[in-house]
Amino acid sequence: MLEIKDLVKRYGGGDPVLKNLDLTIEGESVVSIIGSSGAGKSTLLRCINRLVEPTSGSIELNGTELTRLRGRNLRAARRKIGMVFQGFNLVDRLTVMENVQSGRLGYISTWAAILRRYPKEDIRRAYELMERVGIAHYANTRADQLSGGERQRVGVVRALMQNPDILLADEPTASLDPKTSEQIMGLLRDLAGELKLPVLINIHNVAEAKEYTDRIVGMRYGRIIFDHKPARLDQEEMDRIYSGSPHADRNENLREAS
Repeated sequence: MLEIKDLVKRYGGGDPVLKNLDLTIEGESVVSIIGSSGAGKSTLLRCINRLVEPTSGSIELNGTELTRLRGRNLRAARRKIGMVFQGFNLVDRLTVMENVQSGRLGYISTWAAILRRYPKEDIRRAYELMERVGIAHYANTRADQLSGGERQRVGVVRALMQNPDILLADEPTASLDPKTSEQIMGLLRDLAGELKLPVLINIHNVAEAKEYTDRIVGMRYGRIIFDHKPARLDQEEMDRIYSGSPHADRNENLREAS
């Protein structure tokens, strides 16, 4: 279970990007985060995996308080947080198998990684996952020879090779055409059920969020203002999430303080 309490992220002396945010995710649920650019969606995901340092608050994953970890303990915790990126983050000159095996770098020795001497069990698991997502026949193909959808499937398998406790996806379909986007969203939903894995997706496409996720979290100016099943996301709620103004947000702050 992922439990976030009173999370704040501030850059410099400006207003916080995340404002006392609370969020709990458990089970094999697929949760989408929606909101305008600047709402804090990507910052939230990056605070969870500590690519961005929270200013204050608590982020706990299966009993481990992530915000207190440093050094070796932090690296160990990051193994359990899979990440799928908008820009794929593959090494183009490496093969699909080599990119996939980079998900195991936290588990094998440096020399084994340099010499590409992957454990047999890791190779077997990689083929199993690649077969599941439809890219096993590309195992020895360089990543730069793949389409966008194929590259994102490599990214998904790489994240799953970490044997994560949670999978984070930051705009995983933003670089893809509509048909491929739906395929990737369907894949993430199906894998969550098959692997009993919670998935948290930052996404701009509201139609895909409603179609492929179990729960939608709507953010505006660093706060969660909607957290329900997709059927509850009507036009009025959409207007609250996407048509709010900073002035309205300041008024909310004043009401909370009074």
